[in-house]
Amino acid sequence: MASGTLYTYPENFRAYKVLIAAQFSGAQVKVAEDFIFGETNKTEAFLKKFPVGKVPAFETSDGKYITESNAIAYYVANEQLRGKTDIDRALIIQWLGFADSEILPASCGWVFPLLGIMPYNKQTVEHAKEDINKALTALNSHLLTRTYLVGERLTLADICVAMTLLHLYQYILEPELRKPYLNVNRWFQTVIYQPESIAVLGAFKLADKTLEYDPKKFAETQGKSSKKEKKEKESKKEAKESKEPKESKKESKVADKAAPVEDEADATEEALAAEPKKKNPFASMAKSSFDLDDFKRFYSNEDEAKSIPYFWQKFDPENYSIWLGEYKYNNELTKVFMSCNLISGMYQRLDSMRKGTFASACIFGEDNNNTISGIWIWRGQDLVFTLSPDWQVDYESYTWTKLDPSKEETKKLVEQYLSWTGTDKEGRKFNQGKVFK
Repeated sequence: MASGTLYTYPENFRAYKVLIAAQFSGAQVKVAEDFIFGETNKTEAFLKKFPVGKVPAFETSDGKYITESNAIAYYVANEQLRGKTDIDRALIIQWLGFADSEILPASCGWVFPLLGIMPYNKQTVEHAKEDINKALTALNSHLLTRTYLVGERLTLADICVAMTLLHLYQYILEPELRKPYLNVNRWFQTVIYQPESIAVLGAFKLADKTLEYDPKKFAETQGKSSKKEKKEKESKKEAKESKEPKESKKESKVADKAAPVEDEADATEEALAAEPKKKNPFASMAKSSFDLDDFKRFYSNEDEAKSIPYFWQKFDPENYSIWLGEYKYNNELTKVFMSCNLISGMYQRLDSMRKGTFASACIFGEDNNNTISGIWIWRGQDLVFTLSPDWQVDYESYTWTKLDPSKEETKKLVEQYLSWTGTDKEGRKFNQGKVFK
């Protein structure tokens, strides 16, 4: 099993490739705690190991040195991530190249001027937008019938391409801009909401509004850079005169965090402060006599013969509504486990919606002949997904029908989906289900 030390600064999207791959493979990767960008990577000791002085850089436990994030990620990966066949390995390399040549330059050309890392040039930004559209359109087409980029399980191709798209989804692709790329959106969130990815990224937040250009940002970063360079020159002069370097590590850390990184593609995340958390839309809704958490507990602990009548006994039709969600692209579904992954991915991406929502989604049929549909119960009377940008990724892949709680046919549907029985509209038998609670 691979092991070693990774040199990087915090929130480096290239380092994320390595750390996520290690989470999947079980490789023992330690991030160097005493690394200070702009200082450590300029020392003679570091340059002796890594002559170019860039990060991420990796020192194996047996004293080997690896640079370039794709190479390090490959080293710490396992057979599944690297590809089990020659053609899979070739396709994975293809997608790594696609990320670095088709996505990354255009992403930098669009994102960096908005972060103040490089000057704003309208023509350059417009060209970058066109290139991103071409890349995402190609990706969207490829993912139309696929869950992952290569094969039927996640590989380095998915990890590396998703991390290269990270800044676009973080700063640029607001809900309207994401709309044309539903397949890419689904796939991207499937990758970043894997437990192994969450362990590295934390709770990633999709952009709710495209970052606006502010000419002051570049001027400020340039000013900070000039001050840093002046300070470094003065420190070197003092050190030369006294033969005792006096620049403190703490001061260097502050300066490096404030200044633009020399290799622009290496530290975009440092240029933007964390955004404040938003309130959950359910928090502002009227109180209800229906205790949804109480029903969830009852449903989990009792069989359907008791929990379904309990639901109708407690349900508040004035403050809650019931919806039927039917997947639009059932003809594209193949393996049942992949359909199951679609449901799981959607649930993961809607985690912040759990407080006011309950759902039971079912798969009917078998491999190469199955459908997805489900009953959803949430607070409010309108389609809830529009209330938050974080909830707007998957819902457009479904047809949503509001059901009348007073009708007998609604009660039959609720019973069917909560008890996981029956067939779909075309007569396919129930296969398996997943509850969102």
